[in-house]
Amino acid sequence: MKNNSRRDFIKATSLLAIGFSLPSLGKSETTIHKIDTTNAAALGLELNPYILINDAGKITLFNARPDMGQGTYQSLPLLLAEELEVTLDQVTIQNTDGQGKYGSQLSGGSSSIRTRWTPMRTAGAAVREMLISAAAKKWQVPVNECYAENAKVIHKPSNKSFTYGELVEDASKLEVPKEPKLKDAKDFKLLGKSVPRPEIPSKINGTAVFGLDAVVPGMLYATIEHSPTMLGKVVSFDGSEAMKIKGVKFVLKTERKMPHKTVEAVAVVADNYWAAAKGRKALKIKWDSEGSNKISSDAYFANLQELGKTAGEVYKGDTKGDFAKEYSGATQKIQASYQTPFVAHAPMEPENATVWVQGDKVELWAPTQGPDGLIPEVAQYLKIKPENVKVNVPFMGGAFGRRAYYDYVMEALHISKQVNAPIKLIWTREDDTVQGPFRPGMLSVMEGGIDAKGAVVAHNHKIVGASIQHQVFGSPLKDMPDDWASETANVEDSPYDFNSRKLSFHLAKTDIPIVWWRSVYSSTTAFGQESFIDELAHAAKIDPLAFRLDMLAESPRFTKVLQILAKKSNYHAKLSDNQAIGIAVARSFGTIVAHAVTVSKDGNGAKIDKVVSVIDCGMTVNPDNIKAQTEGNIVMGLTAAIKNGMTFKDGQAEQTNFHQYNVLRINEMPKVEVHIVENSEAPGGVGEPGLPPIAPALCNAIFNLTGKRVRTLPFEIDNIV
Repeated sequence: MKNNSRRDFIKATSLLAIGFSLPSLGKSETTIHKIDTTNAAALGLELNPYILINDAGKITLFNARPDMGQGTYQSLPLLLAEELEVTLDQVTIQNTDGQGKYGSQLSGGSSSIRTRWTPMRTAGAAVREMLISAAAKKWQVPVNECYAENAKVIHKPSNKSFTYGELVEDASKLEVPKEPKLKDAKDFKLLGKSVPRPEIPSKINGTAVFGLDAVVPGMLYATIEHSPTMLGKVVSFDGSEAMKIKGVKFVLKTERKMPHKTVEAVAVVADNYWAAAKGRKALKIKWDSEGSNKISSDAYFANLQELGKTAGEVYKGDTKGDFAKEYSGATQKIQASYQTPFVAHAPMEPENATVWVQGDKVELWAPTQGPDGLIPEVAQYLKIKPENVKVNVPFMGGAFGRRAYYDYVMEALHISKQVNAPIKLIWTREDDTVQGPFRPGMLSVMEGGIDAKGAVVAHNHKIVGASIQHQVFGSPLKDMPDDWASETANVEDSPYDFNSRKLSFHLAKTDIPIVWWRSVYSSTTAFGQESFIDELAHAAKIDPLAFRLDMLAESPRFTKVLQILAKKSNYHAKLSDNQAIGIAVARSFGTIVAHAVTVSKDGNGAKIDKVVSVIDCGMTVNPDNIKAQTEGNIVMGLTAAIKNGMTFKDGQAEQTNFHQYNVLRINEMPKVEVHIVENSEAPGGVGEPGLPPIAPALCNAIFNLTGKRVRTLPFEIDNIV
């Protein structure tokens, strides 16, 4: 690779990160961006590291959130482009590499647009104003006589123009505007429009670069035999047969470093993947699995049931009135528990990482959700300086939370350091399924009291289960609840007007590795919350939609979503005896989504005929992408509701691949309509909010069809009537 000088670096970033022509920068086949950005300044309005313009007019926009299919490769550059007055076909898009100048680069929590809506637009507007000022100075005319359009600055009276490339040198010498004027939404040319995603053609024709496409000269391939049980240790291993296979170079002991524990494994390293995989099958390993027999999903959920009988840690901000008093005096008392399983992420691209440890430096080609978080973890693991860690971020073939957990990268580092060569580590589909981490299994214990008029006078939701904060981040959670677990059940996300309400959490520890799964706890907590709302409505003999509208009367965005849902789904239309409709609504990640699911009898089971969705995510970037993300959420939510969850026995996963861990097939997909509420509210998330309400909407429809209440997921939809 060609070394870039300090001069090249200064030109590339300039004082404002708008640069000049660069000499050809060497790069590997998968490198996204090779500019040295060490000692980068912290993100702020005074600097603008997201836009590079050279004197030839080439414009590069940086995407600061890795794309795992959710569309950030388009959406974040669109925020820049809108204010910069360029279109995406006029620019090159590059991913950022984890350096501090770009700020937070974690794709997660549906946070990309809602946290970058203003900063990225401000960055684009600042550069636009600088370019206009540079042009006005060149022409010696007032700034207000100039405007930007189509990558040019135009003088209105004379119609003269300069390209951005002709202005960039002068613009780079100007002070950065601290408060550039942002466009009014009515003047948007790109935002809110269904603009084609620029990376889609490359994903269709195979030229898009994913982690599995990484190629580094001299690299070796590695595959790892992990313990079949959670607590397995390597007693001994014999790699002699593996070493006889042509191409196998090394058989060695390695480790998998997870946040809560480090376990042992055995790696086979070869000059091609086929040889490594074949060598792995020839390994003879003796494992010590002592203690694993105590780890099972049955035991875990039995523990949750017991914990659910005791008091949890109360969310004080989500407590209202005297629940015990109101509940004891209620005309009707309803109790129910709702259980959701462990589930796997199952991305299409299994875990992989290509790394090259060279003494006190390392370069990585890692499909990761958070390159900025990966850098310090790699530095700490290798005991090197963070500035000696270089991360290249390709596309990810799915992630859903899994690739913000860096165990697979650490494995590759451990192997590369031992063999002193670049290593491409590839997990098999089976590795990906059985090793986790998983969405934690959870239990919602519900109590509700209704008075003689059908009003809810008492509502208690006790959340019981494992904590990501506890296991992954080491939070002791002593005398306090896990605030993440309250998503979709807290007052802000579920603002039902109960006379009294109580929300609490009970920690259940487990050795089963857990981490975020698409929509995190919202996908589990909303199942209990919205299913129980339906139970209360039926107990009060009130239509579930009317029941919700009444209790959400002081929450106009919620009621508007439900009213639109009723209209678009023909909720009040009379259905045949063989059909029923169910609804649910949930707010998560700043966005409100409601689903109406229509089901029909199908032999001994039920068929999902149609899903109508209404989403209020505030101001939008690309409506087409919002619909696609909502459809994807429906697929994952239905899969988690009616297909296999992950179960464990004797410390071992019982599902190993898609033949046992089923996902929704295309012939099972119902018709889907997605309707977007138009408003000028601040943007909310899009990648996850469509998932939480789908399971309760489905199960509420099943009850309306069959009279049977589903309280444990997954359930057999083919055998429910």
